[in-house]
Amino acid sequence: MDVLIVGGGPAGRALAAACSGRGLVTALVDPHPERPWRATYAAWTDELPVDAPIAVSAGGARVVATTEHRIARGYAVLDNERLRRLPDDVRVVRGTVVERGPRHVVLRDGHVLRAGLVVNAAGASEGRAAQHAVGVVVPRAHAEPFVGDGEALIMDWRKPPDAGTPDPTFLYAIPVSDDQVLLEETSLARAPGLPLAELRLRLRARLAARGIPLPSDEERVRIPLDGRPEVDAFGAAAGLVHPATGYGVANALRLAPEVARAIADGVPIRRVVWPARAKAVHVFRERGLAALLAMRPEQVPEFFDLFFQLPENQQRNYLGDRADPRGALGAMSALFRAAPWRLRVRLAFSVQPAKGMRTPG
Repeated sequence: MDVLIVGGGPAGRALAAACSGRGLVTALVDPHPERPWRATYAAWTDELPVDAPIAVSAGGARVVATTEHRIARGYAVLDNERLRRLPDDVRVVRGTVVERGPRHVVLRDGHVLRAGLVVNAAGASEGRAAQHAVGVVVPRAHAEPFVGDGEALIMDWRKPPDAGTPDPTFLYAIPVSDDQVLLEETSLARAPGLPLAELRLRLRARLAARGIPLPSDEERVRIPLDGRPEVDAFGAAAGLVHPATGYGVANALRLAPEVARAIADGVPIRRVVWPARAKAVHVFRERGLAALLAMRPEQVPEFFDLFFQLPENQQRNYLGDRADPRGALGAMSALFRAAPWRLRVRLAFSVQPAKGMRTPG
């Protein structure tokens, strides 16, 4: 075969479909190819490719920090079933990879698979910092105290009624169907990640205060934010997760056709995934992660209050555009100028010199 992709998540399947579209003989290794995905994948609508499989979208978004902010950007939840689909000519191999080389893998059962190129799309390696969350899906009527019709609640930093630690967390509330809403208690960035038991406690307290029963099924989120990017990798394994927000699926969906073209042309994947401009932006975003980790709990909502007061183009430059160093630096500089001195100190002294930051690729 021409290309073998290890990992059957959104990034791996998007790349497999794109490689097939390029006429490459493609296989994908997935330990559980029939298992439904329990995770909810979402993104700003304008960051997704035009053919992204959207299940439900909100016309606008809201953030509650120290004050409330309305954001005139669409926010979309992806359709997992359509996201999972592969062309008929992509061979799916059930198995767990225990050894991986540039042109072969060894499965746990001893089988060896060979290809012109092996691409690791099995997810990010564990780093120091992580984003953790616990969520439940409730009827839309139960979610009305938190989020209105036609909107997505991206962050609500108001403290839950109960908490066992001072760590800041926020409520994330998005529609996942016409009549259901995901309510998720999220720790944006912590080293190590905040225990899920603490997040579950806070989510239960938020719902109990509104008389909402806690469903038994829950979604658990663990996203490494600073894992080491690998060679010949794609998706989170290649470092495509935004280190200060945890977003990454939109990048993978958008880049998959370009990476498939590079594979067909014999161009190293890293040249497409990590051109110099993207590396520079990633350094700025890692500095943003370092600043978040250095803040006192009460400073985090204040930081996001300032961020969402920035002009919308500067918000987009930092959140989404991974190849515009000038835009990312401009957004960070504007935020620094707007911050009070007590927060500027945290922003300034948490930052490592550029030569000390790890860059992908």
